[in-house]
Amino acid sequence: MSQENVAAAPAGSKKGFKRVLKGLDMTLFTVCAILVIDQLAASASIGVQSIFWWIFTLIFFFIPYGLITAELGSTYPDQGGIYAWVQRAFGGRWGGRTAWLWWINVALWQPSVYLIFAGIFSQLFIPDLGLWPQIAIAIGLTWLTVYVNMITLDVGKWVPNVGAIFKAVIMGVIGFGGFFYAFNHGVANPITLETLSPSWGASLAFLPVIVYNFMGFELMSGASEEMTDPAKDVPRAIVVSGLLIAAFYLLGTVGILIALPLEEVSLIEGIIDTLYQLLGTEGLGGAAVMLLGVMALYTFLANMVTWTMGANRSAAEAAHAGDLNPAFAKLHPVHKTPANAAIITGVVTTVVIVVYGFMAADAEDLFWTLFAFSSVVFLLCYLFMFAAFLRLRKIDADRPRPYRVPGGTAGAWVLTLLCLSFIVQAIVFFVYVPGEFDMTYAGSIVGGVVVTFLVGEWLISRSKAGTRRT
Repeated sequence: MSQENVAAAPAGSKKGFKRVLKGLDMTLFTVCAILVIDQLAASASIGVQSIFWWIFTLIFFFIPYGLITAELGSTYPDQGGIYAWVQRAFGGRWGGRTAWLWWINVALWQPSVYLIFAGIFSQLFIPDLGLWPQIAIAIGLTWLTVYVNMITLDVGKWVPNVGAIFKAVIMGVIGFGGFFYAFNHGVANPITLETLSPSWGASLAFLPVIVYNFMGFELMSGASEEMTDPAKDVPRAIVVSGLLIAAFYLLGTVGILIALPLEEVSLIEGIIDTLYQLLGTEGLGGAAVMLLGVMALYTFLANMVTWTMGANRSAAEAAHAGDLNPAFAKLHPVHKTPANAAIITGVVTTVVIVVYGFMAADAEDLFWTLFAFSSVVFLLCYLFMFAAFLRLRKIDADRPRPYRVPGGTAGAWVLTLLCLSFIVQAIVFFVYVPGEFDMTYAGSIVGGVVVTFLVGEWLISRSKAGTRRT
């Protein structure tokens, strides 16, 4: 990485935010955001070739994406993160669109995460728990998340900090436990050059999950004005967290593939099934699985707390600037946290959970539909972000950059085009899989995205800036 000398850490925020996020907090926050245990089984279900796709995506997407985000986050330490960058590059309306899509994605994704929580809770403690009791659990977790979003950040930050540690422990147990299991029992899925070779077809349904699992470097920048020294800490946190995330994802995937035959990898119960296979179901092994299962449940809460913290701050900042409906703008009067945005998130998530409860045959169907729909909405934001990176390089070329993507203009273009190509293919393959195209499923995803975009346009038109423009 090439570094330029810049001024010392900024003073307190002009908007009254307390600067409470230090370098270690930002590293743990990013690990908690990106290291997603609930998606590990989905990526492993591709088979042994998923190891190839992890490494391929790491080299050609994760590293370029991290470098670009390090420059944006350290050069433009504005509250709101991705919203602020797009707003600087393309104006308030595009900034508002980005903030809306970023925020609504979390509200739509949150149900799938908490339904996985309920499914694992049932597997561990109440095997016959029905869908509607699981939905009740998901709704309770939603409002617990709202509460954590509203308390002061120097307290709330410990939820993702502890979650990052728990995720590392679980991934480590699955990874190293898998190697120990292989030494004693052999491997459930042979890992050879042949099985590592990538293939096309139905496996592409899960390939976008690997791209999705690497997203989140920019999330901490939603709280840029609550960082003690973003110019120094953002690039450093990205490097350290990126190394940890890549290592743990590979460890966890290999551990699952060693322990479970491919046909037994479940999207919801895959993590607990793997732990039972590695550690046993009785005695100390069974107790260890229970403990790790509880830790995994906590990480689902921590993950959503992390993402809602970032998304709600971006929405609140956009609304405060007049680029999104003012309903999102109100902060907690004491803690300066995005109170209204958090409450609206809770309402939307609750409605989505209940509606999908009537539509889904079981929790796994519910999970995948919610996940695919919210993922497409989510990935659209990155098309704007990467374009904003190139635009800001051009229109704000003289601005001091604490970290600069190497390779000059050519390097910036190459890395951006790589990132954009991965985002586009992920969007396409969330909707369309060669050989298994389902018109009803694809239509529901595309239709949902169109409706979401139109609702956002209406909200933006009702914003302060939108009212002035009309």
